[in-house]
This record gives sequence, C-alpha cells and structure tokens, in this order.
Amino acid sequence: MSDILHSVAPVSTSAGDAPLEPFAPKPFVPWAPRPRPSPAGTLTQLWLLARNPIETWSRAHYEKPVLSGPSLMGHVVVVNDPGAIRRVFIENSTNYEKDPLQLRVLRAGSKAGAGDGLLVAGGESWKRTRRTLAPLFTPRRVASFVPLMQMKAQARVDAWLRRRPGAIIEIDREMGRVAYDILSATLFSDALADGRAGFTHSDFEREMMRLLDSIGRIDPLDVLGAPDWMPRLHRRAARDSRDWFEGAVAQLVAVRSAQMSADPARTPDDLLTALLVASDPETGAGLSEADVAANLFTFIAAGHETTARALTWTLHLLAREPYWQERARQEALNAPDDPSQWADTLPVIRAVLEEAMRLFPPVPHMSRMALQADELAGTHVPAGAVVVVAPWLLHRHKKLWDNPSAFMPQRFLPGARENIERFAYLPFGAGPRVCIGASFAMQEAMIVLASVLRNVRFSPAHAHEPRPLLRITLRPDDRIPLRVYPV
Repeated sequence: MSDILHSVAPVSTSAGDAPLEPFAPKPFVPWAPRPRPSPAGTLTQLWLLARNPIETWSRAHYEKPVLSGPSLMGHVVVVNDPGAIRRVFIENSTNYEKDPLQLRVLRAGSKAGAGDGLLVAGGESWKRTRRTLAPLFTPRRVASFVPLMQMKAQARVDAWLRRRPGAIIEIDREMGRVAYDILSATLFSDALADGRAGFTHSDFEREMMRLLDSIGRIDPLDVLGAPDWMPRLHRRAARDSRDWFEGAVAQLVAVRSAQMSADPARTPDDLLTALLVASDPETGAGLSEADVAANLFTFIAAGHETTARALTWTLHLLAREPYWQERARQEALNAPDDPSQWADTLPVIRAVLEEAMRLFPPVPHMSRMALQADELAGTHVPAGAVVVVAPWLLHRHKKLWDNPSAFMPQRFLPGARENIERFAYLPFGAGPRVCIGASFAMQEAMIVLASVLRNVRFSPAHAHEPRPLLRITLRPDDRIPLRVYPV
C-alpha cells in the first residue's frame, strides 16, 4: 500500500483543534512507528505487511488527502478526505464492496461451506443477516445490560483491591477478562463461563490470541494473488483455532437448544436464544445453522476483542497521564448512582475513551473494491480499484488534527467535540456496515472505566512503551504491566 505515488485534492477542513487547557501538562505522545520518508520497495513492503501493516505507511499518507496509484494489490486509492469517505460509505456505498484480499485474510482457516458472519458476508446475504440481527441491539435492549456490566466490572476491581497496594497487574489481560465476563453475562447468560460449554476463560484467551494472530496476518501469497491451494505460513494455526471455536460454538448451541426444548419458559432471553429463533422481518426466514455459528463466532471474537483493546489502550494512556487520570477519577467519584446514566453524564471519561480510540482505533483499517469507476475528491477511481480508508491514518492525519500524535482528550470535551468532522473520526466504521454493536461497546467501556477509576489509580510498572500491532484490531506487542493502588 505504501508505494502509491500520486497525491491530489487539498483538504479544506480542519478538525480536532484543541489547545491545552490551563494547568494541563505537556501532552503524552505514545509510541508509534515513524512514517517512512518514501515508499518501501516491493520486498520490504511484503515483509512489513506480514509483520505489522501500520509500518508500511509513508509520510505522504499522513499529509495528503488522497493518494492514488499502482501497488502490489493493483490500483489502490488511499482516502483521508472526509467528503470522499462520506461518498464511499454513504452516498455511493453500493459501488464499494469488501475486496478479495480483505476477505481472504478474514476467512483464513475457514472450511468450505461455512456460514458467513456479518464481518465477511456481502450482498443480499449481508442485508438479510443485518436485518435479522438488528433487533438484538436496540437501545432498550442494550440498556438492559447495564446492571450486569457494572456488576462484572466491579467484581474485577474488587479482585485487584484484595492485592497489596502497588501490586502489578497486566492490564491487557485484565481488560480481556472483564470483557469476557461481560460478554458471557450479557449476551450469553454466562454460558461462556459456567463450564457447560466445555471451555474456560484461559482456553478462550489462548485460542482467541492464536486465531487473531493467524487471521490478522497478511500473507505475501495473498497479496500476490496466489491460488488458495498454495500453503500459507499461518494458515495451519488459523485452521486449528477455528476448529476449536467451531466446536465450542457447536457445544453452546447444543446446550441451549436442549434447554429450549426441555424448558422454554426458563430459557434465557439473550443473544444466543435470539439467534436461534431470529427471522428476517421481510421474508420470515431464519438463519441457517452455519450462519448462526458464524455470527456467534463473530460476536464472541469482535465483541470481546475490540472492547478489550479499547479499554487496554485507554488505561495505558491514563497511567502515563496523571492529569487526565485524576480528572476522570473525580468525575467517576461524582457519577450518578444509576450506572445507566453514566454513558450520557460523564463527559471527561467519554473524552478520554474517544481520544484513546482516535490514537488506537478498534477498527484500524477498512478497504473496499470499486465495482464501477467513480471520482473521490477530484481523483478518478477506476473500476476494480481498492479504496483504503484506514482510521489509523485518518485519526493521525496532519491536515485534520492539531498535534495528531499526542494524547489530548480535550478534543472530545463538549464545545470541542462538535467541531470534529464527522468522517474524520471513525472508531467503529461508518455507513450501512458500521459496527452493529457500537452502542453496546461504548456503554460497556464507559461503565468499566468509571467502575475502575472510582476505586483505583494506576502508574506504569516500567518505562517501556508497548507498540501497536495490527492483527484485525490494534493489540500491544507485549503485556502492559501497571501498578494498581486503592483510591
């Protein structure tokens, strides 16, 4: 992607201008790969794409609104212009579908005939599945999960408080566990945690890391368009982990189906049950067994991973920025007693979370293939071109953000948040394919952060800066140890 040569169309808007507040310290700048001064050569680019794709971007990608030209994947157009992004995702969205490379990467290890979850489904299959699943994430239903979210978050904090002050916890692993506990309690009525599904949290974490590491890697053979029968380096590990998850999901479905048959009145009204009885409101057709399994896998993987990573990066940043940690803590201590109000009444905590997701977006890369020729910000897009919208780039673009590499939550406080261009900030995507669970994820993250900050404070256990690694989501390249103290 970094060998795209031609830049066009100046950006006419500027978003996120946020001067420091009185008494605020110099903002913290987390580690990020240094932009390349010029495009990488072919072999270097293949190596970087396989190792960590965010290292392929050149300086021009952080400065130009649109870059267009030939690449290893054919003609590629990288778009950072908000108006052009709006056209791709909203105004002309039917012209842009997920590209073959992205689908090959996401489907790594999948068996022939397996169903497609929302993440990879396309066309009429995606529309039918989206219509069927939309009622499962209404605002009322998401709000009903608040008590369980707060209970699980507080239980995790209570476990920390039983340790000695200054004890070291690995915050990435702890946020993975709380996200797992909340997912299990809210969407699966603890079916992931009560042992009946046949696996533990440790099993889940191990296989999730293996799978995301495997399917998140861009194999050079996929970039070069080699046939699927040629062996890929990481495909075996992906297949093994997918087999594990398919078995786990099958067991979940079997246990719940038996419960629905034996005692329907006592069957939980959760996502698992809803998937098994869901029907398309237009056709009345239900989901096939393969599609139920595929969407269960999608919600388990995406619902856990994106939230866990957003919380991990947020607490990492707060541990290194005591000013904002203390401001967020004071707000949490004065929060309403009813946690269902927290998402709408805690502007500092929301600003901290949104700024963390700007620097470390849960969905760091999106790409589409143009079905027909189009024009984006004055740039011709030929049919068959791959259009890349990378929030990692967009959120750090020099024409869109003031001091883009710095952690500055004041950008998202009331009075400043309204000035941010809508399509300059895309933590959960945009358009018809925006993340269906975005409101669930934001509510969960706000409740976890408020529960944590009103009870404990953090400091770094050492000076080492974790490095973001692109594997579907942005995960740290190593554990993030923090010292935890009671408030």
